[in-house]
Amino acid sequence: MTKKSNLRQLREASDLSVREVARQIDESHTNVSYWERSGHIPRSDVLVPLAKVLGVTLEELLGEPKPKRVVNPGGRVRRVFESVLKLPRRQQEKVAEFVEAFVDRQTHEPAKAH
Repeated sequence: MTKKSNLRQLREASDLSVREVARQIDESHTNVSYWERSGHIPRSDVLVPLAKVLGVTLEELLGEPKPKRVVNPGGRVRRVFESVLKLPRRQQEKVAEFVEAFVDRQTHEPAKAH
């Protein structure tokens, strides 16, 4: 199964002409037009510049859903979890069990007034 390119929709959403996209990625406008009409995915050496010009991720250019932003803990929580990673595996499991139980209890208890 081959994926179809959604290049035309992405280009139009960026308000760029075929010729402008071609100029910015140093390709022939006929190549860009062909990729749009045929639905073929461009050569690998064109993908990154094309994604940058269109202001999209490679995943979006290839028809994948936009990746969700991963939020990593910061500050004190990050330091604590980095310390946990240095513990032996068995102790890491105990910490994980405790944290999971705590989070589960917090998410299932009705909110208390302060």
